[in-house]
Amino acid sequence: MKTISDLRAKFITGDYTPVDAVEEALAVIKEKDGNIHAFLDVYEDALGEAEKATKEYKEKGKDIPPLLGVPIALKNNILVKGRKATGASKILENYKAVYDATIVAKLKEAGAIIVGATNMDEFAMGGSTENSAFGPTKNPVDTERVPGGSSGGSAASVAMGAVPVAIGTDTGGSIRQPASYCGIVGFKPTYGAVSRYGLMAMGSSLDQAGPLTNTVADAELVHDIMSGLDKMDGTTIDKDTYPELPVKEKYTFGVPKHFLADGIDPDVLQAFNDHIELLKKAGHEIVDIELPLFEQGLASYYIVMPAEVSSNLARYDGIRYGHSAEGDTLLDVYEKSRAEGFGAEVKRRILLGTYVLSAGYYDAYYGKAELVRKKMREELKEVFKKVDVILTPTTPTPAFKLGEKSDPLAMYKQDIFTVPVNLTGVPALSFPMGEVERDKKSLPVGVQYIGPHGSDSKLFAIGKTIYDKRG
Repeated sequence: MKTISDLRAKFITGDYTPVDAVEEALAVIKEKDGNIHAFLDVYEDALGEAEKATKEYKEKGKDIPPLLGVPIALKNNILVKGRKATGASKILENYKAVYDATIVAKLKEAGAIIVGATNMDEFAMGGSTENSAFGPTKNPVDTERVPGGSSGGSAASVAMGAVPVAIGTDTGGSIRQPASYCGIVGFKPTYGAVSRYGLMAMGSSLDQAGPLTNTVADAELVHDIMSGLDKMDGTTIDKDTYPELPVKEKYTFGVPKHFLADGIDPDVLQAFNDHIELLKKAGHEIVDIELPLFEQGLASYYIVMPAEVSSNLARYDGIRYGHSAEGDTLLDVYEKSRAEGFGAEVKRRILLGTYVLSAGYYDAYYGKAELVRKKMREELKEVFKKVDVILTPTTPTPAFKLGEKSDPLAMYKQDIFTVPVNLTGVPALSFPMGEVERDKKSLPVGVQYIGPHGSDSKLFAIGKTIYDKRG
């Protein structure tokens, strides 16, 4: 298991260099990725950057940037200047970014070496990475199963041992769900903590970028580097907006048992109950809580999100950039370019979003969904007066087999525990809580820790105590 702290310690002593790390990353990709397909693009010139980093370690010793020489991977909806940014869609198959996303600029400044772009569900729409226009990604734990989505390629790149950290985006669980399926750590920040400038917009009021790593400490380090105000994104918040919450030895965890009554795999529920028992033994308090509106989260999300998708994807029209089909009229160009460029799931969400925003339906659907969202925030605010953290499984099942969930509704139900977090804008951390047996194989399952607005550092502190210091 690769960690940033281990790499950094080796780099400082000189026993192992950034060149060694990048060469190893490229070797793992060459060996494994033909089968797993975590990457859409591999940057061979990363070795040149590794040579510069190695030289800097020799010259400066310990006084170096926090990620200097660390190989990372980026989801392919994050812009890297001069690199293809496809969003795993045919409509952007040959598009090259003309600027760095804010988080990319920050990661580069911190010394990170980007080794490649990872596969994903097209425009981040999906929960399995089967919706990529360039073929599905497989789960390194069991290659007959999905790695989750939409950040499945990023999760798989860490789980297969290529990189110690990858960056994904999370609109309804797209970091946390693949983290759960692949047995790693995933973090979705407070909305506004991380700039969205240079990220392909899916649901603008929901999207956040975050890390996928092997430890909570690594996730914290990378998040802290990426977060902060950005004049290019008016939704970003200053790190000092929320007061520093006190770190305690014992916490009160709220468990919405009513929310776990139906639709959850019995083995996942058992692993969750086992995790609760571990918390009790460690002296933490577990209390029952009621979150009745959380059960409406999935329905609200699949109104709000497609509405924003419909608006955001209107820019892909075959005129300004991306795939363009010939037509006799301007409308023909629009229709043919979008018909040829978008996949089935993207078209489904555009149609649904356009419908709920149309005259006569806006108030009945979108307006009500936004009202539920407001009430969910109020509900959470009251609950967090009584508990420090809300606890749920990250997903209701372990990773399912490729092709198993062809029904869109069955796929959407995998998001039941994750979408309320995005609708309300609060942070959430997922890390492994155990394993379940399927087809004589052990599959990881994750637990989700949800905190109030601005409690990102508190979640990291709890996660480091409970997960990083295990055993």
